Amino acid sequence: MAKYEANLVVIGAGSGGLVASLIAAAVKAKVILIERDKMGGDCLNTGCVPSKALLRSAKVANYMSRAEEFGIESVEVKPVFKNVMQRVQDVIKTIEPHDSVERFTGLGVECVQGEAEIIDPHTVKVGERTISTKSIIISTGARPFVPPIEGLDTIHYLTSDDVWQLDELPKRLVVLGGGPIGCELSQAFSKLGSDVTMVEMMDQLMGREDQDVAQHITAKFEKEGINVLTQHKAVKFVEQDGQKVLHCESPEGAVQVPFDQVLIAVGRKPNTDQMPLQELGIKLRRNGTIETDEYLRTAVPNIFACGDVTGPYQFTHTASHQAWYATVNALFGFARKFKVDYRVIPWATFTMPEVARVGISEREAKEQKLDYQVTKYGIDDLDRAIADGEAHGFVKVITPTGKDTILGVTIVGHHAGDLISEYVLAMKYKLGLNKILGTIHLYPSLAEANKFVAGVWKRENQPHGLLKWVQKFHAWRRG
Repeated sequence: MAKYEANLVVIGAGSGGLVASLIAAAVKAKVILIERDKMGGDCLNTGCVPSKALLRSAKVANYMSRAEEFGIESVEVKPVFKNVMQRVQDVIKTIEPHDSVERFTGLGVECVQGEAEIIDPHTVKVGERTISTKSIIISTGARPFVPPIEGLDTIHYLTSDDVWQLDELPKRLVVLGGGPIGCELSQAFSKLGSDVTMVEMMDQLMGREDQDVAQHITAKFEKEGINVLTQHKAVKFVEQDGQKVLHCESPEGAVQVPFDQVLIAVGRKPNTDQMPLQELGIKLRRNGTIETDEYLRTAVPNIFACGDVTGPYQFTHTASHQAWYATVNALFGFARKFKVDYRVIPWATFTMPEVARVGISEREAKEQKLDYQVTKYGIDDLDRAIADGEAHGFVKVITPTGKDTILGVTIVGHHAGDLISEYVLAMKYKLGLNKILGTIHLYPSLAEANKFVAGVWKRENQPHGLLKWVQKFHAWRRG
């Protein structure tokens, strides 16, 4: 075209789309952001924000039930579920202005409400309006995947999209899926008073993590009264004898689990099936995500994608990370292109204790046939953790054998999601364990665990030959 209405049209106002729009507006491009539902996307409305608000209430209830541990007379814990869920909505409303139309309009973004339809590589239609644009970024996110299980369509089931509409606590809750969403919500509902059963087809919870991590979390869940059923495949849902029942297959045979509500948390599906992308020449992967190159371009050179709709990571922070590359390449790719950097991607599951990781796991090191070393420090030894009544978990670091280069770190413990940041920084800027050991860490703090695991590594890699010589030297000096 000789003339375009916009430099960039962004489809989807979730984490990726919001950041892409802000970046484009900041460099004075004409950007139009299109959202069919709510600004803020899943993260604000049905994901990170409500789940962490719910977990906070559950954690407060947990501490109240543990009052005697801290020298306080025990009290009867009475979570008022309706009030808890109202607090969740209040938290969303408090954060909403950060992602609002008013804020983004004030920052130079034109916000349009409606369903976007890509007519051709340079034309997007919203309702009766047709927009011509130089480039497009697709950031339409993902939604809960609902598996085709017999009988599921005959009962009312919950997902992470609509569980926030509950105003009555389920007495018996089945959670299908042992990933991050399933683990977080299982523990939250359990601490708020539900009788929770987790059903996971794989042989462990948190399938992406090492076995020792999964075992630690599973043991904690079971101690708290959660019924964890791994290696159980959901076969069918039925109503029998006046109650809902899930039938499972397990290595021990058939298992029946009665329940009042079921939460489906087995993964997420990219929002690509309602757009004629393949007709435009845009390719999809087998899992339905948009295929992009290292610059986040689709097969159509001026159309880019970021966030859950393309993957490979489905995290809010990676959507924001990808948004920078997609936007800069869309606006300035004619001069210089930037390859998206996935070298250091952290993530966390905000259970109690939290599980946080960056880099490779021990299992991945084995699969890659690396010559590696595992260094582990038990947080039960940490002064601050003991004082806080949270003396459990560990820090686990993967390095090349005999070298302090950090290949991966997993932390299981109180505030692990915060503690991992030191390793994210260290890995990004190629700082090894010796640098962490030589850095002052505030006492008493949980962050000392990061220094102490570096100390364990140092002791395990002592220069024994040199130390023997030094020992003789000191003996000589003593005469």
